[in-house]
Order: sequence, then C-alpha cells, then structure tokens
Amino acid sequence: MIRLTAVVLLTLLPASAALGHHGVASLGVAGLEGPGAPIETANSATLPGRRFLASLKLDYASFEKLTQERDDETDFNAYWMYGVGYGATSYLSAYLLIPFTTKRAEDNSYNTSGFTDLSLMTALGWKYDGGFRLVPESESLDDMEDPHFTLYGGMTLPTGNENLRAKDGEIDPGMSLGFGAPSYSAGLTATKQVAGRFTFCGEASWIGFSEHEYADSTKVRFGGEFRLNAASAARVLLRPASKLRCDVNLEANYLQLGRDEVAGVGEQATGGRILYGVPGLRLFMGSSSVGLGVKVPVWKSLNEEKEQQGAEGKESYRLIFTFSTLI
Repeated sequence: MIRLTAVVLLTLLPASAALGHHGVASLGVAGLEGPGAPIETANSATLPGRRFLASLKLDYASFEKLTQERDDETDFNAYWMYGVGYGATSYLSAYLLIPFTTKRAEDNSYNTSGFTDLSLMTALGWKYDGGFRLVPESESLDDMEDPHFTLYGGMTLPTGNENLRAKDGEIDPGMSLGFGAPSYSAGLTATKQVAGRFTFCGEASWIGFSEHEYADSTKVRFGGEFRLNAASAARVLLRPASKLRCDVNLEANYLQLGRDEVAGVGEQATGGRILYGVPGLRLFMGSSSVGLGVKVPVWKSLNEEKEQQGAEGKESYRLIFTFSTLI
C-alpha cells in the first residue's frame, strides 16, 4: 500500500453549482492528488483544517430569442460568485459566498446589476474504510480511493435589493437583486476514485424559498429546486514536479423547478424539468485551480415552454468559469 501523505491543494465551487436558478450557490472541491473535481457537480472533498480558500465563479447564460426584432426578451444573465471558505477541521468546512448578478434585456429596456443575497454554507465530510468515519487530517493516495461523502446545508440572507422598479414603476421579482427573505438549501454528495485516474461523483440537492411581500404588496414565493447530478473526471495530465494537473470532465445535471407562486397561486410560464450536459476541463497549478465548461440543455419539459423565454431550459448555452486558490 502506498503511504504517501496526499496534500489537498485546491478547492470549491461547481455549482454548480454553482450558481443556482436564482443565484444560490452550491459547493464542490478539487485536489492535485486524489479525486478530481467536476465543474458543476459538487464532489465530496472538504477544505484542509485551518486553511482558507478564495474563489471566483462566473455563470454566463445566453438565451434563445423567440423573435428576430430587438425587443424586451432576456439577452443574457451573468452570475458572478465571490467566495471565502475556511476549514474548521479536516471534516468541517464553512463558506461565505457573495453573488453579483447582471441581467440584460435585448433592447436594454430594463437591465439590473448589483450584489445579491449573501449565502452561508457548511459541509460535513466522511468516508467509508471498513466503516464510516469522519475525514482524517491526512490521507494517503490509497485512502483517497475510499468512497467519500459530504452533507452540506446553508441559507441566504436578504441583503440584496428586492424592490427594484422598472421605468413604469413596477417591480419584477425575477429582475430584482434579492428575494427579500431567506432561502434554504441542503445536499448530499458521494465520490469514488477508481484506478487513480478516474473519479465519479453523484450529488442530490434541494433549495426552498420563503414567501416575501414586496413593496407593492405582491406576495411571491419562488419555486423550489431539486437537482440530481452525475459526473466523471479523467486525469489526462499530471506533472508532480511542476504541480500541474489537467482533468477532462463530463457531467449530466438534472434540474426540476417548481412553479413560482403569486399570492399562493401558481404562476403561468414557470417551472419544469431540464437535463443539461456539461463537458469541461479543469487545470490545477500549484495551489490554484481553473475550471471551464459549457452547459447546454439536452432535454427539457417546461410547463409553458413557448412563454418561458429567459428561463432555465431556454438557454442557448451557459459558460461556466471557476478559479480557486488556497491561502
């Protein structure tokens, strides 16, 4: 058995989740040695004990247009996520995530941009090695091939401005920079490294939103989100002397969106189910990591598809970029 002390070098953020449907973050991690890290799907690594992480993620969504004219259809949304993580122990990590969002209409009739609701998250990690146990301070390369798991949860704080008004004075909650009330999330991940080179990850997660009364007295509850992700990563380049590694990733991301509700009534043109495909690359350099992927809907069943321009499932593509480094 190889008894090298593997050093976890890099960390955080797919996203997946990233960023979620309404700008809610998801968690993930990576390492130079050991398991790989997908772009959107969270893997099961935790931060090294007593180390900080800084991260940045961009999720740029370009949407299909229903008409050829330059009108008020959604052109693109750009979700930036700035993050700071801390490994309280080798098995318990905490994160503060600071989102910045830009939403632009095709004719620039109503654009919004600014910081949105802060997000707090924590992740508990454990493994199976003849029995379940918390992730230890150090693991050999062989130990890293054991199945690893994380349970994570978090909430957003209503720090963004949810009462932005368009030129006509109306509030469009979908264009605002906050929800006005906390949202809550929870997820479970499983990761297994095989033959040293390949990593397989699974993730199930949920996000729930609270009802909020806006300044115009409208009560809105955004639809809940359920995600089921699967990912594989293959190490195609490893240069230990120069601390360089490159992985090729392929992911399938399933998203089920509930209907938004206005005054307790389901809103037309919201909700549905989407399956995304995400090919991507992740490059590790020293204690830093850069990930790049393209997320495209490969199947969808939206509730009122012809009316849901600018919604999930109607993207032409989503470009995902991540950067993270241990401090």
